[in-house]
Amino acid sequence: MTFAHHIVWDWNGTLLHDIDAVIIATNASFAELGLAPITLETYRELYVVPVPKFYERLMGRLPTEEEWLVMDETFHRHYWAAAADVGLAEGARELLRDWQRDGLTQSLLSLAPHDRLVPLVRSHGIEGHFLRVDGRTGPSHTSKAGHLVRHLQALDATGVSPDRTVLIGDAVDDALAAAHVGARAVLYTGGSHSRRSLESAGVPVVDSLAEAVLAARELAE
Repeated sequence: MTFAHHIVWDWNGTLLHDIDAVIIATNASFAELGLAPITLETYRELYVVPVPKFYERLMGRLPTEEEWLVMDETFHRHYWAAAADVGLAEGARELLRDWQRDGLTQSLLSLAPHDRLVPLVRSHGIEGHFLRVDGRTGPSHTSKAGHLVRHLQALDATGVSPDRTVLIGDAVDDALAAAHVGARAVLYTGGSHSRRSLESAGVPVVDSLAEAVLAARELAE
């Protein structure tokens, strides 16, 4: 069998242009512990997955279990209140359509809760472009690698092969997850990380999703 080129798309900060909602929710969670708000630039410079490590960079220590639960609940409450009004990244809808039209396959994997992710993807009218849509089903303080393993295993019967797969995301963790399964990665600067921090991953870094798809085509050759 000749494997089709396949893209695994990240959702938050990649297909969904939600960085403003993320900053609002992050600062709301900080306020719960009396921490000062941060700017987008600071967020992008310090953000890391798993998220408690991000808080450690800001607080100088890991949050306690009680603090983590408060911050996590606050973040999600504020984030999901704002997410309903968030739009897709520039060109995302057309890029998904064109990739599918060319006979290539794609799926979506997010660390957003699965039961919240699926209705939101559906509300944007793009669900039909994906072979599979998976969100997180376990704890929120995890990285993407294990989720990507399960995602690709579920796609195995469709002919998707890790060595012909490119993950497009906005975080260094996306590149680490791709390397874990033997896939490639392209990182996009429109989300959670600064260009400088993304470049530390040693994979292509781009400023638009159109550039990301072009790079994915080249990597999958």
